[in-house]
Amino acid sequence: MMPIELLDKPAKTARPIRLVESGGLAASGLSKKEARWAAANGFTGDAGQTLILPDDTGAAGSVLFGLGKADRRALAMGGLAKTLPEGEWRFADEPEQPDLAAIGLALGGYSFGRYRTIKAAKASVAIPHGADAGRVRRTVTAVTLVRDLINTPANDMGPNELEAAARKLAGRFKARVSVISGDDLLKKNFPMIHAVGRASASAPRLIDLRWGEKSAPLVTLVGKGVCFDTGGLDIKPASGMLLMKKDMGGAANVLGLASMLMEGKAPIRLRVLIPAVENSISANAFRPGDILPSRKGITVEIGNTDAEGRLILADALALADEEEPQMLIDMATLTGAARVALGPDLPPFFTDDEALATELAAAAIEMDDPVWRLPLWKPYIARLASKVADTNNVTTDGFAGAVTAALFLQKFVERAQSWAHFDIFGWCPVEKPWCPVGGEAYAIRAIEKVVLDRFER
Repeated sequence: MMPIELLDKPAKTARPIRLVESGGLAASGLSKKEARWAAANGFTGDAGQTLILPDDTGAAGSVLFGLGKADRRALAMGGLAKTLPEGEWRFADEPEQPDLAAIGLALGGYSFGRYRTIKAAKASVAIPHGADAGRVRRTVTAVTLVRDLINTPANDMGPNELEAAARKLAGRFKARVSVISGDDLLKKNFPMIHAVGRASASAPRLIDLRWGEKSAPLVTLVGKGVCFDTGGLDIKPASGMLLMKKDMGGAANVLGLASMLMEGKAPIRLRVLIPAVENSISANAFRPGDILPSRKGITVEIGNTDAEGRLILADALALADEEEPQMLIDMATLTGAARVALGPDLPPFFTDDEALATELAAAAIEMDDPVWRLPLWKPYIARLASKVADTNNVTTDGFAGAVTAALFLQKFVERAQSWAHFDIFGWCPVEKPWCPVGGEAYAIRAIEKVVLDRFER
């Protein structure tokens, strides 16, 4: 649910939103009467403060919003969404970062209402002057899609439903979707996707979405689609399963990113690959100690069935790599080690492309979409050694889990001109002005900018 509607132009009757810096009340252009009202209500312009100023009839006439001091984030404009009265509104002054201010405001009004009734005042806000309305709208649409997919519990978001979501998105943009499922995965040489998902009542599958002109540069997105993760026979504790509906967060994020690229008519040929499974427990579940073949021909000893995401990604990455894409991006809720290293808000990425790393770092700052590069530290590859197979899927010492997971994936990428792996959390654990607690999009604004900058030259 998004109670904030974005308008292209302000109506003549739209009431003003006035932005006030901390301690800047005197310079805000308020009348003496309005300034006295603000002071009497303790409004100082501190970050996130809001105050409704009445008009002569006593109705809401304008709104003051506090910007705070230095290092403020434009996305924090989302705090307005929870207090803005019903009706049409406009920015009295252009925000410093109009795109992000509009995105933050719209996303701040998000709530997940599929399973309960939510009553909220409907407010409309004109996109501020200077903003790229197309970018704002496609970003809000994409993030809403990501949040809705992740927030939906596994009983309503299994492999079947994830496939349906991909098909629905494809229908919006006349993209093509093909799916390989069940035992056909073995016939088509995706043995690790099949092994991870075969214990579920919902058949494992590989979802393949294609869009764009054949002559355009190929950008392939791969998203981890583990719709629920019990840990398999190396079962998680109960507390570890509480958020495992979000283990398809990588798939949700690449679908959101694909939505942005298609809606923005990016000059690329887009492919989206989602291995969709449930890591369940049954008599035919794969076991610790099993040795699995892979699409690439690398044999993998299973050191832990709870490291299943890298297995399904490996088969999908191997397929993607066969086409030699100009850019290959994978996104996955892959390791707890990434959270320990950088926390929930700062997703690490891994790449051996120095130019791509530089571009991502710059785009992350510009789009207020933080990411942080971690190293593909080659000496750690030895920790994935197996005495009976080409590689193990985990290490035994527990060190550098995010790095070794990325190194495992890199074994399956050889031909892509540029590859990056994002280890995302997919969840906002503490409410922010632009995001309630729940599923969240990570890095897709930054990645979209890099793709557009690279291929619109």
